Amino acid sequence: MKNVRWGVLGTAGIARSQTIPAMQQAENCDLCAIAGRDPEKARSFQEEFGFEKVYTDYDVLLADPDVEAVYIPLPNDLHYEWVLRALTAGKHVLCEKPLALNEAQEDEMFRTAEANNVYLMEAFAYLHSPLIAAVKRELDAGTIGEVRYLASAFLGGLPRKGDYRWRKSAGGGAAYDLCCYPIGLALWLLGREPDRVRAMAQFSDQGVDLFTSVMFQYKDGLVASLDGGMLENAPRMDRFHILGTWGEIYSPVQFNQCGEIPYTVVRDGKEETKTILVPNNYRLELEQLSRCVRREEKPMVTRSFSMSVARTLDKVLKEIGY
Repeated sequence: MKNVRWGVLGTAGIARSQTIPAMQQAENCDLCAIAGRDPEKARSFQEEFGFEKVYTDYDVLLADPDVEAVYIPLPNDLHYEWVLRALTAGKHVLCEKPLALNEAQEDEMFRTAEANNVYLMEAFAYLHSPLIAAVKRELDAGTIGEVRYLASAFLGGLPRKGDYRWRKSAGGGAAYDLCCYPIGLALWLLGREPDRVRAMAQFSDQGVDLFTSVMFQYKDGLVASLDGGMLENAPRMDRFHILGTWGEIYSPVQFNQCGEIPYTVVRDGKEETKTILVPNNYRLELEQLSRCVRREEKPMVTRSFSMSVARTLDKVLKEIGY
């Protein structure tokens, strides 16, 4: 398969630390162009990673016929505008989560992708992990019986001063930036939306939520407890624990990472720890969407799934008065 030529809109931290290095590792990606509004920073990205071209105007990158697909790591409130512009320019798009600030924006994005015959995929890298796939297979096979309780949390430190996450108007706060991880994980593993969503939050002086706690309730008695928070001096932490009628499944380590990742199944009082070899999740998502660009596959993170996350997140934001 001919490599897909990627462009990157923006010089965000996640692009530098995760996604662009993953592009370098990927088997089917070429680093075609980088665009940044700070010329010096954009050139530093070009030199550091070896992009063929550098631009200081996003629209100029989108007009480049050599660029086939675009990765968008811009602040949350800019996703809507630049995803639509990229799709209209005929580019396939991988956009960081949350894809949009609400369900209505997201619906327009996907309709625009369809109208332009290109793919749009939300960048939930951890959903590409073989660890998550293995746990999903265990649940679907009934290894621990019927799921009765799922707990998941994604916590991190406070953003630096001036970061967009401190601004409500920019889609800042824990619900948008962190709680979408456990919300997405629960929807993915359970395979259905909750019948009721409850949530509460702790707010900063700037009016953004520092910590949001969510409860999913289902008519059959299933409950999910999901937390996302920005805590002072806290290292990143992401976890899950699932209880069923016959046992439980949990992992003692962060689920969004690579390497040999263990998870434990407890059934009938017996514990079995299994180890899954997990490549770079960011590489996996880039390779998967690149295969989609070549019409070999369909996006694994589907429109219906992303819309489900957006719809649920809208309910959470309403609950906390955001």
